[in-house]
Amino acid sequence: MSEKFHIISDGSCDLPPELAQEKNITVVPFYVCFSDDKYYKEIEEMPIRQFYQHMVDIPKDYPKSSMPSTQDYIDCFTPFVEDGMPILCICITTKFSGSYQSALNAKEMILEEHPGAVIEVMDSTINTVLQGNFVLEAVTLRDAGWSLSDSLRRLNEIKGSGRIFFTVGGIEHLKKNGRIGKVAVVATSALNIRPIITLKEGEIFASGISRGRAKSIEKSRLLLVDYLKERNADVKDYSFDIGYGYDREEALSWRGDIIKMLAENGYTLTEDDLPLYQIGAGIGVHTGPFPLGVTVIEKALSSV
Repeated sequence: MSEKFHIISDGSCDLPPELAQEKNITVVPFYVCFSDDKYYKEIEEMPIRQFYQHMVDIPKDYPKSSMPSTQDYIDCFTPFVEDGMPILCICITTKFSGSYQSALNAKEMILEEHPGAVIEVMDSTINTVLQGNFVLEAVTLRDAGWSLSDSLRRLNEIKGSGRIFFTVGGIEHLKKNGRIGKVAVVATSALNIRPIITLKEGEIFASGISRGRAKSIEKSRLLLVDYLKERNADVKDYSFDIGYGYDREEALSWRGDIIKMLAENGYTLTEDDLPLYQIGAGIGVHTGPFPLGVTVIEKALSSV
């Protein structure tokens, strides 16, 4: 089946390059730098493993990120426009980045030369591996033969169901990047506790605190169970994944804990239902090297 539109996402989607290629998704990368102030394209010029290893080896060398530029999007959009291919561009929540605005600017500039171009730019209101999950739902619609307009409508219907329940190894990077208030930073530093965080509706919210890593990741998965119960959810109608930073082995173990906890509460998922994706540099600069979370979002198409 020939595709009716092409899907583009910024690098916040954190899809592995081989999966993006397999699903015919184009990714416009974020940039990352350390104390040398030289910005590198994530993955292409700064492999994710190298990025996390640097943070682990030199913990006080706090990285910074930069969004894709308008020119980056122009360069990405133009070949598809010239081929007459409609575009759906899915961007990280505007609460975290100006990537969406860069894409909109690129669209307007391209339309000046190609007034017939069809480019839809979407604020996903989510980020990182949840955004990747959402992008894959867009692929499902495209590959099922849905039109661009109908796909956009359906994606807007489901994006509000997206959640990430996660924790981090420490609050230093959140503090450095202004993601939590100063009072919270003082409290967590003094008590040596870890925040449990929920991402929803484009923003992060505190969902509790816990002393130590084991308790914080346990509470994160409990939030998933609570969410499913609140929605009276059938897990067959939802997509899930796990996002991790430096420590893949911890994520593998945690996946088993999640599957067991869900089973104890009447929900059946397999390892295949919970793929593992590494959180990219664009988000890793805020979380530090040890984020760990589980995502959930309503499927675009019913599994029944």
